[in-house]
Amino acid sequence: MLVTGGNAGIGKETAIALARLGARVLITSRDPRRGAEAIEEIHTRSSSASAEVVPLDLADLASIDACAAAVQDRTDRLDVLVDNAGLMLSQRTETRDGFETTFGVNHLGHFCLTGRLVGLLRHGAPARVVVVASHAHKVARRGLDFDDLQSTRHYRGFSAYARSKLANVLFTLELARRLSGTGVTANAVHPGYVNSRFGRDGDGYERVISLGGRLLAISPERGAATSVYLASSNAVDGATGGYYARGRPAAVSRAGRDDVAARRLWATSEQLVGPFGP
Repeated sequence: MLVTGGNAGIGKETAIALARLGARVLITSRDPRRGAEAIEEIHTRSSSASAEVVPLDLADLASIDACAAAVQDRTDRLDVLVDNAGLMLSQRTETRDGFETTFGVNHLGHFCLTGRLVGLLRHGAPARVVVVASHAHKVARRGLDFDDLQSTRHYRGFSAYARSKLANVLFTLELARRLSGTGVTANAVHPGYVNSRFGRDGDGYERVISLGGRLLAISPERGAATSVYLASSNAVDGATGGYYARGRPAAVSRAGRDDVAARRLWATSEQLVGPFGP
């Protein structure tokens, strides 16, 4: 099982829980030191020595290709991919490849990585893709602005984040449709408002998220529970194209059920990062 962003927060708790269940777990991390520290913690808390770290920067397409190649070097099958990593930034920045960073990391990076690994997933079928989205997608009530996906005309941090989470939901919907009959399922998850390191990559939301974490948020362990459920439970064998919260199906917004927008997002994503696939 591969968990992106498994060096911190709900990603790390997801990796620990899956390792406890006996899975061989690969986590990704941008920072080698944090990745190594997370592996030590996963080994200690799970009583399993089967966790490894793979370098990955979702803001760099070359790093995504290198990560996929490293995973392919280590295994000939992938049973579960958890597209977990994400960020929210108060100021507009761009990735190494020139994409607006929130959209580029939260959607395009995972779109590209999933495509690079879909061959391993199909080889390991039955297999699962779990995409960590958010109820924040409901804030983007008007859907995606395909004329300004990169937020070049106007940028607000939380609005950009909400649209990227809507993109996660639409990506999952279309991925499930395209993988129908292959034995690979795809489902999205809302983890809840989690007290974790999320948001600390920004330059204005840190204090707000920290305060919210102390007052309102659930623990990273609880936040990881639905991802772990979708990755491991027999109860969701064959279930695909769904959206889950608190361990059960949840409602998505009207914009999140838009099949036309899902197909358009897929086509646009391929134009930006190249064909979906190995």
